[in-house]
Amino acid sequence: MTPPAPLGTEAAEGRLGDLAEARPVSVAEVCVSFALAPQPNSVAQARRLLRAQLGVWAVRDEDACDAAALVLSELVTNAVVHTTSRWIVCEFCADSGKLRISVRDEGCGPGVPRPVHRGADEEHGRGLLLVDAVSSAWGVHEAGPGNGRTVWAELRRTAAQVSPFA
Repeated sequence: MTPPAPLGTEAAEGRLGDLAEARPVSVAEVCVSFALAPQPNSVAQARRLLRAQLGVWAVRDEDACDAAALVLSELVTNAVVHTTSRWIVCEFCADSGKLRISVRDEGCGPGVPRPVHRGADEEHGRGLLLVDAVSSAWGVHEAGPGNGRTVWAELRRTAAQVSPFA
C-alpha cells in the first residue's frame, strides 16, 4: 500500500467528509480516503461513509461490515480523544480477501497507541482491545515528529474469518 500524503497537503484538503476518488494501489486493491474534523460527531460520519463504500464494493456480509464499523469507530475516537490534531484522514482499501482501515492523525498525543487492560468498572480504554479482537492484523506507523501517525487494521471480507470465536 502506498502511504498516504502528509497532513496539510492537497490529499487532506477539500470539504470535510467528502470521499476522495478511488485510487488504485495495486491491480487487485482499490482505496478511498477522506478528511474529517477531530470532533466527536466525526465518528458517526466516518461510519456512514464506510458503510456507503462497503456497499459500493459489494461487501454483503453484515457481520463483516459491523466489524469494520467497530474498528473504524475505535480508531477515529482515539484520534479525536487522544490527539490535538487539526485533521483526521481515514482511508479504506479493499481487495478480494480483505479490508484495510487506516486512520491518520497529526500524532500530537503522548505515546504510541497500544491496548490496555482495564478494570471491570472502568468506562473507557478498551478500544484497541476490541480492534485486536476483530482484526486479522493491526498496527501503528509513526511518520516522525510532527509528521503524523497512522493506526491501521485489516479485516477479512467475511465475518466467519473475522470473528475471534471462529
